[in-house]
Amino acid sequence: MMSNILVLPIVIPAIFAIILIFIGKKPIIKRMVAFFGAILTALSAGYNLFYIMQHGIQFLELGSWPVPYSITLTVDHLAAAFVFTTSLLMIFIILYSYQSITVERERYYYYASVLFMLCGLNGAFSTGDIFNLFVFFEVFLMSSYVLMIIGGTKIQLQESIKYILVNVISSSFFVMAVAMLYSVTGSLNMADISVKLSQLNNHSIITIVAILFIFVFATKAGMFPLYFWMPGAYYAPPIPILTMFGALLTKVGVYALMRTYSLFFRTETVETILLVLAMLTIISGVIGALAYRDMKKIIIYNIMIAVGVIIAGVSVLTVDGMLGAIYYVFHDILIKAALFMLVGIIIHITGQTAYDRAGGLIKQYPLLGWTFFIAALSLAGIPPLSGFFGKYYIVKALLAEGHVISAVIILLSSLAVLYSVIKIFMHVFWGEEEIQIQPKPYKKMLIASIIVTLLAVGFGFYADALFPIFHEAALTLTEPSHYTQILEVK
Repeated sequence: MMSNILVLPIVIPAIFAIILIFIGKKPIIKRMVAFFGAILTALSAGYNLFYIMQHGIQFLELGSWPVPYSITLTVDHLAAAFVFTTSLLMIFIILYSYQSITVERERYYYYASVLFMLCGLNGAFSTGDIFNLFVFFEVFLMSSYVLMIIGGTKIQLQESIKYILVNVISSSFFVMAVAMLYSVTGSLNMADISVKLSQLNNHSIITIVAILFIFVFATKAGMFPLYFWMPGAYYAPPIPILTMFGALLTKVGVYALMRTYSLFFRTETVETILLVLAMLTIISGVIGALAYRDMKKIIIYNIMIAVGVIIAGVSVLTVDGMLGAIYYVFHDILIKAALFMLVGIIIHITGQTAYDRAGGLIKQYPLLGWTFFIAALSLAGIPPLSGFFGKYYIVKALLAEGHVISAVIILLSSLAVLYSVIKIFMHVFWGEEEIQIQPKPYKKMLIASIIVTLLAVGFGFYADALFPIFHEAALTLTEPSHYTQILEVK
């Protein structure tokens, strides 16, 4: 049955990760095994997405118990798109790692941790069970702990303590929130919980549980005021790991907010909380992006701006708002990965992280320079590049609901985003030469960066072709009955 294939994007990377553990200290073989595993995962995820586009939402019961007692995978258009995008991007992160992660790290558990992370991410996107969402969170978080400390530099060890502590605390609150939800509904199946909460008259209990979930997922996504850990923790590891964290880990928190808010907590109080937090997240991110000269920190703070924009679209819970949030979250996954990769090449070539300590690279590295320029324009949402469509629908939804100030903040943040990345481009590529550059191998890094940038650009140019998938995903989020049909089918 086709539904059995839903588990492949979770099982395949787990199997290859276990194989990598037993290979030993052979970096070349590990590269090939990891790359092949990522390709197989992406192919299975692509097939799932294609099938769901043709036949609609798919379910898989793990075990012989009936719904809602069985553990289920529930994969709709949104989940399938997340799984495919994540699996595809991981291929290029692995390719990028060949020249950037260092052989010392490759010899140990780097590639195994990357594939275990892919397993956890795909599981979190696919699960239809709220407790297993927690389980898959822990799978990719444990992998991220290894990636945080692998290499053992002083800054990694220092920041990993804070990173682990924050995630352990938020995970404890996650379990508490799940327990409270179970005590109210008597179920862990998300579709069943949605139906039972809709019949519940006590909205105060729903609001309390919602606040707990917002605390957990806002921490994972790096939202205000719970982002304090993110700039330092994401800054510490090497660029390929930073790319995974910045492009993918924060988006799991965003996805979890989208899913639980639309299914469980559809109240005006929660809408207000999310919108206020989104605006404060955007403002905090803008301040950070404009304040720093460090290229890595500028892009890290741009993650916060994007998260705020996405959650603003989610908060209004309309088709346009969700459609904009979906467009923007996939745009941000691709373009943040591209920018982190490109910044990593600049740092690899110059040895500098501050943009005002490197200059004149356009003469020797024109392809790198113009690729960065295109990525910068796409990040800011210049039409017809990919960032434009998401912001258009989000601003349209906010204005339709009367949130004029929020819409203005999002539009102004686009200018701040453009300025923050263009100043990197102007200083690094057109400024005066500050240092003597020693040529270093970087072609594999550049190939991966260019492909991801082209994917982001193509995402904008083919936005119309993607509209049916994203529109169906937005309908599923705004109309819970589309998701809860599992209870009728089964």
